[in-house]
Amino acid sequence: MTRDILSKLIERREEGRAKQDQEILSEVREQLLELLSEYPDDAEVNYQMGIACDNSGLGDKAIPYYERAIELGLSGADLERCLMGLGSTYRYWGQYDKAVATLRRGMKEFPENRAIQVFLAMALYNSQNYKESVELLITNLMESTTDEKLHYFKRGIDYYKENLNETALSE
Repeated sequence: MTRDILSKLIERREEGRAKQDQEILSEVREQLLELLSEYPDDAEVNYQMGIACDNSGLGDKAIPYYERAIELGLSGADLERCLMGLGSTYRYWGQYDKAVATLRRGMKEFPENRAIQVFLAMALYNSQNYKESVELLITNLMESTTDEKLHYFKRGIDYYKENLNETALSE
């Protein structure tokens, strides 16, 4: 397989995603399926098929391609995006335990990726881990904001994010 073919399909998929053009995305999915029939054990082709399904609003169909890509040893930036896509898709389809596990792996392997952390916070919320969800969101907010008022109250916010249930009455 030439990587040129895959690169052109990725470009075309990105165009379809940007334009929200289902016809383009459908064409890309068909062409990726052809590539998969020739190269079923190619991690990158499986991953790209997962993205194409996700971009088309077919997240349930994306899951097995994402899982297969990871199983086949996807790495680097593609693994980072795949873990986020898979975790987010699991969450959307109500598979909260799988979402949390996948996104925790993503956070561990790619700790600078705030998008993974925010998707993890949503999955934690969905799995009723409200405290950890809010802590993670506050941490991301405080580490990324330039808002002067938030920075002014940083010490108090950092304390209370870990002690959300604390009140004067709880002491």
